[in-house]
Amino acid sequence: MATSAIGAAWRAWTRLGHDVAMLQETLLAYAHYIAIFSLIVFLTSEAALCRAEWMNAAVVHRLARLDLIYLGAAIAVLATGLARTAWGMKGVDWYWHQPLLHAKVGLFVVIGLISLKPTFAFIRWRKAVRATGALPDAAEVRQVRRFVMVQAHLLMILPLLGAMLARGVGTR
Repeated sequence: MATSAIGAAWRAWTRLGHDVAMLQETLLAYAHYIAIFSLIVFLTSEAALCRAEWMNAAVVHRLARLDLIYLGAAIAVLATGLARTAWGMKGVDWYWHQPLLHAKVGLFVVIGLISLKPTFAFIRWRKAVRATGALPDAAEVRQVRRFVMVQAHLLMILPLLGAMLARGVGTR
């Protein structure tokens, strides 16, 4: 009887460990998904507002604010992604030896670099509106919007790379 009680306790203990690991994996994924969805929402908001025909002082201020929130969402995506590699079930060794992870991180960095042009433009526009009330000209707005749209289109590649990585396509 004592051995069956010990065996039952051991099975319960190992099951608890499995449940905790699965819960941790689930919460890490959830946090990462929420960060990704936030990033998409704020980039989409920038794309929707950054139009020459809608430009006014309020839109300039809103674009600058949205871009700051977009930056926060990008940092959250990066932080939660790193957390998944560090504390996720597959572990750091597995993730960081995968070419697809390097492709995802590289593409994310490229998107971040592309975002610098709109960020600096929004800051410059806000300063001009505050100082003189001058709005950006239509050609510049169209050019900045193009950069925002390039980011949005490149961003759509990241879920494909993530799905491939999760399913072992191209993994080592």
